[in-house]
Amino acid sequence: MNQLAKLLSGLSLRQQVSIAVAAILTVTGILGFIRWKRESDFRPLYTAMAPEDAAGVVQKLRETGVDYRLSENGGSVLVPSAKLAESRLALAGAGLPKTGRIGFELFDKTNFGATDFVEHINYKRALEGELERSVMSLAEVQEARVHLTLPKESIFLEKQQPAKASVMLRLRPGTQILPQNVLAVTNLVSSAVEGLGPEAVSVVDMDGNLLNRARRQGETGAQSTVESFEMRQQVERDLVAKIHSTLEPLIGPDRLRVGASVDLDLTSGEQQEETFDPAHSVMVNSQKTEDLTERASISAGIPGTASNLPNGSPSRTTGPGGMSRRTENASFQSSRTIRQTHIPQGIIRRMSLAVLVDHTLRWEGEGAARRRVLEPPSAETLKTIKELVAAATGFKADRGDQLTVESLPFESSLKAEPPPLPPARPEPVPAAPKPGWITLLNKKKEIFLPVSLGAWLDWPCGRYCGGRVGQMPKFP
Repeated sequence: MNQLAKLLSGLSLRQQVSIAVAAILTVTGILGFIRWKRESDFRPLYTAMAPEDAAGVVQKLRETGVDYRLSENGGSVLVPSAKLAESRLALAGAGLPKTGRIGFELFDKTNFGATDFVEHINYKRALEGELERSVMSLAEVQEARVHLTLPKESIFLEKQQPAKASVMLRLRPGTQILPQNVLAVTNLVSSAVEGLGPEAVSVVDMDGNLLNRARRQGETGAQSTVESFEMRQQVERDLVAKIHSTLEPLIGPDRLRVGASVDLDLTSGEQQEETFDPAHSVMVNSQKTEDLTERASISAGIPGTASNLPNGSPSRTTGPGGMSRRTENASFQSSRTIRQTHIPQGIIRRMSLAVLVDHTLRWEGEGAARRRVLEPPSAETLKTIKELVAAATGFKADRGDQLTVESLPFESSLKAEPPPLPPARPEPVPAAPKPGWITLLNKKKEIFLPVSLGAWLDWPCGRYCGGRVGQMPKFP
């Protein structure tokens, strides 16, 4: 210590301050690194929790003595990586988190003092919580809220209230729920609640957009108009796709244009028809009754004393004849036919189809004299195309359908560029002249002349001459 004191006393004030600052910075850096290393070891235990779930998780971590960290919004809880799996198992055993709502575990504890109203409210809360858990199992849904209005029964029809439901969804970032998934959510909720129909379920996202377009009974307006327009467009697209897939192998993908217009009957219901045939009757009931009374004998005699004595013998005579009665009842009924038909929605009442076929393009001539020639399809080809389209689309002339098949040259065919000419054949290479001869250029022709004659004429030398005529060519 004395040596350290002597060393410090021998330093100037500036050096002492510098040493102190360096020591403080070193200690601070070491402590900061230790803290950063410790904080970087924390891993998310649960994220995007409801406030009530986060409170229960924090309380359980405090009881178990596990160190934790909370995010800024309080919806995420972080714990050390070494305690991550253990903490999740402990919280799962305690039934946490509960996704913000309580399900049917609300009835695990019996409350004998609860009234009917409290039991009804608890049942509603439990059903809403179970539905929320089911909806949140979808991959696109991050959070869900379900509100139910249970049906109200009454002996008076005007006071009865049907069941209703509202579902609010929070989607995961970067995802979009498909229409079939919205329909699945609607059917899921309606099937879980007694007396609830799919048309009474509304599905909304957190931005306030209505995701389902269920039209309630008796409701009309722009919403039903949009549904009708979308159904009509879908049917027209299907018809066009069928025609393309049928004709493209025959005439090519870019040589036809197809149009379709469909008139749909969007009404639906039940139709019952009863027909009687008076020409054919059948006995449906027959009853016969017959009463017969036989002839009877009666005692009779001469009036007076002799007839009334005890030992008298009165004479017997026969009375009037017996009575017979016969009744027959028969019921006949004309034969009848009862037909009950279910009319589906979206029946085609009339459709119009148009098919336009391009002309065949070919080129005639060579060089600058080349010209395009457009040939329309033959009548047999157009007839075949019409029969194929009618068979593929279910064409019915008695329904009033129209089918038009025409052939006109397309703009692409009229402005098509001629194909490039084939490459010219290379000219044959002439044989090398004999030694002592040269070649002269004369209008694309090669003339072989002796060297002496070429020098006398002073003609330009060919490919076998190294300069002007007069120089001896170098042959191989």
